[in-house]
Amino acid sequence: MTAAAPTPTLLWFRQDLRLADNAALAAALARGGPVLPVFVLDEAGEGAWRLGGAARWWLHHSLASLGADLRSRGVGLILARGDSEAELGRLVAATGAGAVYWNRRYEPAARARDAQIKAQLTAAGVEAKSFNSSLLFEPHTIQNKQDRPFQVFTPFWRHCSALGWPEPVVSVGRGSGWPGGLAFPGDLGVELADLQLLPSIPWAEGFGAVWTPGETGAAARLKRFLQAEAVHRYDQERNRPDLDGTSGLSPHLHWGEIGPRQIVAAVRALGRETGTDPVSNGARVFLSEVGWREFAYHLLFHFPHTPERPLREDFERFPWAEDSEGAKLRAWCRGRTGYPIVDAGLRQLWATGWMHNRVRMIAASFLVKHLRLPWTGGAAWFWDTLVDADLAANTLGWQWTAGCGADAAPYFRIFAPVTQGERFDAAGDYVRHWVPELAGLPDKYIHAPWTAPEGELAMAGVALGGNYPHPVVDHAEARAEALAAFQALRGQVTERDA
Repeated sequence: MTAAAPTPTLLWFRQDLRLADNAALAAALARGGPVLPVFVLDEAGEGAWRLGGAARWWLHHSLASLGADLRSRGVGLILARGDSEAELGRLVAATGAGAVYWNRRYEPAARARDAQIKAQLTAAGVEAKSFNSSLLFEPHTIQNKQDRPFQVFTPFWRHCSALGWPEPVVSVGRGSGWPGGLAFPGDLGVELADLQLLPSIPWAEGFGAVWTPGETGAAARLKRFLQAEAVHRYDQERNRPDLDGTSGLSPHLHWGEIGPRQIVAAVRALGRETGTDPVSNGARVFLSEVGWREFAYHLLFHFPHTPERPLREDFERFPWAEDSEGAKLRAWCRGRTGYPIVDAGLRQLWATGWMHNRVRMIAASFLVKHLRLPWTGGAAWFWDTLVDADLAANTLGWQWTAGCGADAAPYFRIFAPVTQGERFDAAGDYVRHWVPELAGLPDKYIHAPWTAPEGELAMAGVALGGNYPHPVVDHAEARAEALAAFQALRGQVTERDA
């Protein structure tokens, strides 16, 4: 008697838009039978954190890239829109699929949705399995000596590093074919344009000059970062926004076009000939940034309320400043605060969908501690404008800056924007690029144009209060008010500027 052919497997893509190092794909191929890739745009299923505008732009192009990769293997990507549970059920019925495989997500809404879908599929007699392809170490597997979640990065990363580095999963090679053999109706899905991910107003038109979404673009960016040996200078150059000293991999990581296992393996491979692991201090620091991403997901998993509320409950009582008409928040969002390094960062964000990490810290500190506006407003703006908008990383970053999260910056640490600019953009190249109205100022005034003599301002074509704003707040006064507010909340503080 001939054994029945395996039923099709639906491979449900989400934030794992790659074919290499894809555990769900490897398992689907190992099961045998046709493997049918599907992506469902389920906006309601994201809860309060639906895709922002910049992320939607990225997703459109990443799906186009994934679709092209799949077509080169003789298979199409089924696109659907609507409730994930309903759409997967529809596709199971239409294709006779006996299994649905996917890679896990860790955001609160996604976890709840996935648990319900797994239960419903299992109850219907459909095999439902999930896998890890987005983290080195899953949050539920990591605990401190008290069997509790870590809340400080250094012991967390020391613990993780001692566990050994997981190797990438062998899923499908570049030259591999794809199991097929069944024909399905052509109306199983919709066209990419039907997902309506691209903005109707072309505000994102500059993104394409900076980014190449997709697995191929991710691999090229990592290769360039490693071959240019920027990784070995990472510890020295990562804080310099005027230099191309970072990997730029964050949006590729968020969408799963490359995974952390692949990055760690590639960096460690650099040291095999020398027997050094990692190969340099720059590489060690770079791997620790991968660790911060792991830490962010660890915290989000164990403290799912933190995207909306502070981890430290006492911070709920922080005395935020009044901004009844939103003028201060708008000035910050538009890069019109009068502090050049802050404005440069916000303008880079709007133009490219990305902001240098050092400048993110400066800009975030300015919003929370100079303007004393709630960190949630900044987090929402970043969520809408970042191509690498990631709920775990965004939450960790903003709560770190505000001083209300795990391993947070000391509450008395207030980034001085002029000092930060002079330290990390000494020649003013970053500011001149993103705030061109200040380009003619001498270096000594570029980070504090209000200190320039009238003659210097006139020669540079700078009209304070005209083509460039006066500072929205005085640094010394704002700092004193912030310290007083923190002191009222937490007690005695120590005077110190970042």
